[in-house]
Amino acid sequence: MARFMDVHDGFVGVTKEQLAEAHEFDLAIEADEGVHFEQAWLDPESGKVFCLSEGPSKEAVMRIHERAGHPTDQVYEVTVEV
Repeated sequence: MARFMDVHDGFVGVTKEQLAEAHEFDLAIEADEGVHFEQAWLDPESGKVFCLSEGPSKEAVMRIHERAGHPTDQVYEVTVEV
């Protein structure tokens, strides 16, 4: 399985609890596309959310996020790790 990092915009002022709720929406349906969302990070000042996942494709990650209500087209396969 490939690993992906994606970026969401528009989360200015979101709390940790609200991020956890959005993450739960992904987890509830991730198996439909063979994706697993490992972790999410938030910068509430810039409104950016970063998600780390594994899955069969970038498109599968995008479909789950869209269905969960927070679509993004900023999904990057991370192939190099140190």
